[in-house]
Parts: sequence; C-alpha cells; structure tokens
Amino acid sequence: MTRRELLYLAGPTALLAQDTAARRESEQRIARIIRDYEQQGIHRTGTEVDRISADWLAAEVGKCGLTPALESFSISRVDPVAAFISAETRRIEGVPLFDCAATDGRGVTGRLGPLTGDAPIGLTEIAPNTAGSGPLAEARRQNRHRAIVAVTRGGLPGLCPSNAESFLHPFGPPVLQVSSTEAEFLTGLAQTGAEVTVVAQVKRTPADAFNVIANIPGADRTLPPLVIMTPRSGWWTCASERGGGIACWLELMRGAKPLNPPARDVLFVASSGHELGQLGIEIHAERRPDLIKHSRAWIHFGANLGAAQDPGNIIQASDDEMEGTLAKHLTAAGLTIDRRVQRGTVPGGEAGVVHRGGGRYVSVIGRNALFHNPADRGPEAVDPKAIARFASAFTAVARQLAG
Repeated sequence: MTRRELLYLAGPTALLAQDTAARRESEQRIARIIRDYEQQGIHRTGTEVDRISADWLAAEVGKCGLTPALESFSISRVDPVAAFISAETRRIEGVPLFDCAATDGRGVTGRLGPLTGDAPIGLTEIAPNTAGSGPLAEARRQNRHRAIVAVTRGGLPGLCPSNAESFLHPFGPPVLQVSSTEAEFLTGLAQTGAEVTVVAQVKRTPADAFNVIANIPGADRTLPPLVIMTPRSGWWTCASERGGGIACWLELMRGAKPLNPPARDVLFVASSGHELGQLGIEIHAERRPDLIKHSRAWIHFGANLGAAQDPGNIIQASDDEMEGTLAKHLTAAGLTIDRRVQRGTVPGGEAGVVHRGGGRYVSVIGRNALFHNPADRGPEAVDPKAIARFASAFTAVARQLAG
C-alpha cells in the first residue's frame, strides 16, 4: 500500500496536511530555482553565462533523478562593440538589432526623421518582439534609410529588445534599439530634422550553445513520445520571463518519474537560442526529422509563467482536444485563461516550430510588464504560488498524455 493510500485511510486531515506540505515544498523549490537562475547573469545564447547555466540546469535535472545530456550547436555570436546615438551634447546607449546590418566604428551620420519619411536616419517605436513585422519590418525590407533608431515600448519603462527572428538570414539597414525613457528627446530631434550619428558596431565570435535534454523511458518504446520543452535563454537575467518555465519543466520531471514507467517515452528539452529565432529547438528538431509529426504531443512552457507584474495567461493549442485537456487542468488548478489563440494561428515561441512541422501541442504564454526588461529580476518579479499551480496543472496534463 502506498504512503498516500495509508494517509487516505488515516483520514482527510492527514491527506490535506501532506498535500499542503508538498505544495509549500514545491513553492520553496521553485523560488530557489528562479533565484539561482537569475543570479547567473545575462542569459544570452552562446555566452559564458549561457554555458554555466546549462551546466547548472543539467545538475538540477540530476537532482530530479534523471540523467541529463548537453546537446551542443555552433553559432556565430553577435557581440556589440559600440551601440549608441549621439546628438547635440548627448550620447544614448542602446542595443543593436541582431538580424540586420551593422555599422563600422564611425557609424552613420544624417538627419533624423520619422520612419515614414525620407530622412537618412528613421525613428520609430516598437513593442518587444515586433522588429520583424509591421512598419519597421517593411522599412527594413525597403532599405530606404541608412540606419533606424527604434524606441522600445515595454510594459514598464526601459530598453526592451526584440528577438532576432531572422538571425540566420539578416536583412535591412542597421537598427539601434533604445530605452523608452529617451522617446521625448528623440521625437523632438526628429521633428526638427536634427543631425545625429548612429553607431551599431558589432563583432562576430564563433561559439557553442547548449540544449539541456533528458528522458524518462516508457514501458513501450515504440509508442510516440511525449515531449516537454521550455526555452532557457534571453536578453537579460530573465527571472520572470524564463524562470517560471524552467521551474515547471523541472517540476514535471518530478511529477512524471513516479509513473514508473509511463506508457511511452517522455522527452525533455530546454533550449538555448530563443532570442535568435528559437534556434535551439529548430536544431533539436532538425536532428530528429520524425520527432515533431510522430510525437504523441508537445508541451511548451512559454514566457512569463507566474509573472507577478501585470500577469495574464494565453493558451495555444494545435486542436480542440488538446486545448480542452489543457483548459480543464488549468481551471482545476485555479488558474485563469485570459485569451485563447485562434485555431490555425502560428503560435508564439517554440510552439511555432511544432505547429509548422505539423505536430500536436499545448502551450501557455503569460503576460508580463517586465517582459524583455532589464529590471526583470528579484523576488517581486515572480509569483511562486502561481508557478506551483502551473506545475500541478501541467503535471496532470503530462500524466494524461503519457499514459
């Protein structure tokens, strides 16, 4: 007889006490995981912090009782050398867009004007992750400016860069991303056609990046596997952007392992290269050509799970059955669903790779005022209790899909 069955016979009070203790233990573990991850530094792909973080995550996988492995892939890392706009007596630091042209050390000098005009240097505003779509993408394709300055508008003030969705196929003139706190000053310069200099100088460095992978062997290795994935890289320390997904990914290992064994293999992958067009999961799938279509399903922990600043939950699913399964368990865990992505829409994040490959998936992406913001750090950025509820809900989903 199991310990839980003995507790059930002892009465509901004993069972409730065990559940409460287990929930508190999970919340404490989640808070510790996110704190450790954040304190490693800036989690940009292929950097020393990225390598240290991969080793750390592999060790955490080992603590869950699984055998981890590092899947390496090579990149030509973009390292900013000088990135700023200078005008009048001011110099404003920024971050270059990583999937367009760069300048040399002298930069580009010319009139600053609206993106829709004909000034040599265009000025626009963008939300995080919109540099590859809308007016800015169109201006990049048209190449009508010698350089572009993009004021980034996140949920809170700050420099909130866009991912380099076309990292392997760069296009357009140099783009310098700057903080929203500089919007008023730069808009005034653009209105008068002031002369400015934009420098977006970078160097390329050969580097290795790593996906962290593990698996729980199933009773029938011929059955299509269940894949559980989360990205682990990003622009800044990423406490609330990536921390919740990583914590849930580890909690699911703890929840799935006692199935002893599950009916099918359960595969885990935490991918680097997220901010470079989801490069890590793309490479993971390319090396396993049958994995997407021939999996039972994919579970994707997207950005901002359990974020504490302006939270909200968006669910993405390949079909009605998968969405129904996810919605049922999220609701049972006391979590809200603020929006459902319309069926057939390419989902955000790594789930998009599965969608384009014709696989089945469920995914949650959260809303977060600190998304892509350098201030995304500290205990006030995350809600461990909410993350524990996500972990509980997804553990139930995984058990149902794994058998």
